[in-house]
Amino acid sequence: MGSSANELRDDSGRIMRALDEGRSFVLTRNSVPEGGLRPLRRQRMVDTRLVSEMFRRAPRIDRELFLRDLDNGVDQGVEPRA
Repeated sequence: MGSSANELRDDSGRIMRALDEGRSFVLTRNSVPEGGLRPLRRQRMVDTRLVSEMFRRAPRIDRELFLRDLDNGVDQGVEPRA
């Protein structure tokens, strides 16, 4: 979305809300692109009930088997790798 420097000054609240929604802006001066605004991060909220339900149905993990598989598949040595 394009925005002039005047719009940025006059309507910063709307632009900040749009950034919160994940929208990006190209700033223009005399219809010439000069810079941009983009969201740095997006907060994603997940309903705890949904997560709890997903994990409730998940298979149980055998701790000892998991650790053995991890040891067999991943070099966990403390020596620096060349």
